[in-house]
Amino acid sequence: MARRRKYVEFEDDDGTLLRYVKHSNGGGLVASTAQVHPTAWLSPTAYVDPGARVGAHARLDMGAWVERDATVAAEATLGANTRVGAGAVVGRGARVRDNAAVEARVRVADYQVVAPDTVLTPEDAPVVGTAA
Repeated sequence: MARRRKYVEFEDDDGTLLRYVKHSNGGGLVASTAQVHPTAWLSPTAYVDPGARVGAHARLDMGAWVERDATVAAEATLGANTRVGAGAVVGRGARVRDNAAVEARVRVADYQVVAPDTVLTPEDAPVVGTAA
């Protein structure tokens, strides 16, 4: 009997091989260097890229994608087909609605709601890691 792999591998744009494992709560794919709290729920079609972090009781719906080094804080929700850009931060309890995107290094405030089909850019919100 053939053994089933416990991971999935993808080749990044630069040729780097990335390994993802299924999260125990929902089955979404988590890069080996990402940190996802055990109480977070990830849809089977959600992805968490290398270096990203997802907090306790966060929820990532179908097709949600958390890019490299981004943070989704505790109790935050990412709707279907959402994207959190590299290095971006989605604050505690924030809601990013279906088909919305948070661009790289943008910060969504705690409990803020990002409307469906919105692209949150640096002009709309603070940028992480810059002097104010």
